[in-house]
Amino acid sequence: MLDRGFRNDMQSLAIICSQCSWTGILKNYQILRCELQHHYQSKQHQNSILNVIQDMILQLRDARMPCNQMDTDIPQTTTTIDNAFAFNQLSELEETISIFSNGTETLNEDIQRVNTNLLEHEDKLQRLIDNVSNLKLSVEEENFFYEGTIPNLEVLNQDLMSLEAKINDTQDVSYDGIFVWKISKVQEKMMDAQSERQPSIYSPPFYSSPIGYKMRLRLYLNGDGNARRTHISLFFVLMRSRNDPILKFPFNYKVTFCLYDQTPQQRHIIDSFRPDIRSSSFQRPRSDMNIASGIPKFFPLTLIQQEGNPYVRNDTIFIKVMIDFDNLPKTLLPFALSLNPGLPTHVQQHIIKQELDRRTSTVNCKEAPNNNYISQT
Repeated sequence: MLDRGFRNDMQSLAIICSQCSWTGILKNYQILRCELQHHYQSKQHQNSILNVIQDMILQLRDARMPCNQMDTDIPQTTTTIDNAFAFNQLSELEETISIFSNGTETLNEDIQRVNTNLLEHEDKLQRLIDNVSNLKLSVEEENFFYEGTIPNLEVLNQDLMSLEAKINDTQDVSYDGIFVWKISKVQEKMMDAQSERQPSIYSPPFYSSPIGYKMRLRLYLNGDGNARRTHISLFFVLMRSRNDPILKFPFNYKVTFCLYDQTPQQRHIIDSFRPDIRSSSFQRPRSDMNIASGIPKFFPLTLIQQEGNPYVRNDTIFIKVMIDFDNLPKTLLPFALSLNPGLPTHVQQHIIKQELDRRTSTVNCKEAPNNNYISQT
């Protein structure tokens, strides 16, 4: 065993760490744990160990020198004790060196294992990088495909909207020259007209007969031209149809508009006009629609914007248009437009004819001379 003095001398041995700037005695020598393996393998650390061992050997040699200088008459027992002491010191030194050697081998094995694990992790990392690259490429391809489908989706949406509009038009289609247009969300549409987001709206098309004229209405809820901001403007639009080649032009039939009073009073707003056959609006259409023509000052805005007015109920208005092919007298229009719209067209026409005959006969009776003789007696 090392004596206490020698151990203390070793603990107080001044050393310099070759791995960092630390200096001090062996007792206080410490190394960061995260750099321990690398430090143990370094040449500087091995040299430090050799220096420590050499210092230990020199101290042992110095400890034996006084024994060699003693008188040869010293008893043999003392020499034997010194030799045994030196032998024990050397044995402990060899044991220390063996421990250092085993520790170095263990560290080498650990380093090999760490290197192997490092290679495995590097291989996994490379595979992950490859997978990320492939995934990124796949995402880019999907984005490219998606960007390519956006224009197609927009075209499909436009086609779908057009198809829906056509379906809605066919549901409301009329083939007798009489059409009732239901307009909902009036306040919203009026605000759109006032802000000029959508100054006018079109009705679905309607026909004078299954093979007749194709027509529609155009409504300006904030007025048009001189009637802007003062009146509702209502116009008639002649449209191009596949039967135009066999129809007669210019279109010269009287057009009558009616804004329904939705209360039992039925004070409907009725107005009509006869087409100007010189206007291009009533010639055979050369495009999808002719220029609209009608009544710019159909109804005052102040009246329809009044709270509780009879023409707007549940934010909805009803406008009726009637193409007069029979030249009905103007005085008969209120009666014709007051008939129940739910009646079949032929029934309404029969009732109108009866009323016309009744009024005609009444007028004839009033105009006939009175041949009755009244006695004076």
